[in-house]
Amino acid sequence: MSLDISMWIWLPLSLAIILAFANKTKASITLLAISLIGGLIENRLNISGFVTLIVGIAIAHKTPNLERKWQIGSYIFILFWCVALFLHAIPGFRNAKVLDAVITGPQSIPFTMYLNLDKPFIFFGLLFAYPTLLGNKRTFNIKAIFLTAIPLFSLLPIAWGLGALQPEITVPDWWWLFLLNNLLLTCVAEEAFFRGFIQQSLSKQFGWIIGIAMASLLFGLVHIHGGLLLVAFATLAGVGYGLIYRYSSRLWVAVLFHFLFNFAHLLLFTYPMMK
Repeated sequence: MSLDISMWIWLPLSLAIILAFANKTKASITLLAISLIGGLIENRLNISGFVTLIVGIAIAHKTPNLERKWQIGSYIFILFWCVALFLHAIPGFRNAKVLDAVITGPQSIPFTMYLNLDKPFIFFGLLFAYPTLLGNKRTFNIKAIFLTAIPLFSLLPIAWGLGALQPEITVPDWWWLFLLNNLLLTCVAEEAFFRGFIQQSLSKQFGWIIGIAMASLLFGLVHIHGGLLLVAFATLAGVGYGLIYRYSSRLWVAVLFHFLFNFAHLLLFTYPMMK
């Protein structure tokens, strides 16, 4: 585990995300600005990366109030901006490698983890561009949520049965860092994009079944680097997260279950995969 003084910039960023979910907009933006300026000071972000983020956030902020013909183009720009941030394709970021080829257990393959400064901004861009991103409070079907969680978490033992994973109960000493990073930086960005933006947008146009199916398939395809079996399991997991988002009408619930699934994988099975 490699941590240095520059890691402080992820603290205001994480707090900004939490406050955004609590609808504390001004405080969230203030902390976001502190994180950005800190990134410049600590050389985790250069001017080109800074400008790219500011331009993206500014366009996202204007998008809901644009005329329809301009709004469509703006959403297309935001879509590509988000994808570029996901792929770390925008220059100007020096994300922090905090875990370098660590092994959770003797049956697991080495695992490397970064604290990303680019990917979390997907959440903020979409939050400005898509005011309904966080969901609404019209419904909260707790029974349906937990009935969905059963097949969702069953994917882990099914993967064991297919030989993709092995049981391996471990509590690595960096579990707390994984928790903070996966919950606040990774799952928030992914759920904001795939469920809050893609699923919600497609559901409004084509119905909720199409919305969940397409968002889940896209979520699966971004895991193609792990092979077709991982794509299939990620797609099925995406269906679970999508249904939980639909039944809860709250993005934070989908984020929570996404994280809990990943954390259960870390603690109970070979992570990220078996040798």
